[in-house]
Amino acid sequence: MVIAVLCVALLGFLVIGLGFVVSMTRGSTKTMYGYTVDPADRLYKAIRAHGNTTEYVPMLAVLILTLGMLNPAPWMMWCMGLVTLSRFIFVFGIVLPPTMAQPSK
Repeated sequence: MVIAVLCVALLGFLVIGLGFVVSMTRGSTKTMYGYTVDPADRLYKAIRAHGNTTEYVPMLAVLILTLGMLNPAPWMMWCMGLVTLSRFIFVFGIVLPPTMAQPSK
């Protein structure tokens, strides 16, 4: 259960952190509402990363906690950690490349 709670906490920090990044980027670009649909715009990339994360993380957190309460096998706990890590890698794959117009490695 500790692994499940840790994974859900990390996912929660990811959502909150991305929300903070979007707010800070809005402040630095002086864009209080809306955004430009430019794949190279850092505000657009931050909004897409936050939107995608808030779309998938809640159900993922519910599944992880449910499995965590059922005394999972070790391979399931490894999967919980890997899926959590993959969400972070996915966010970095959106935010770090110079543009979203081309697939990133």
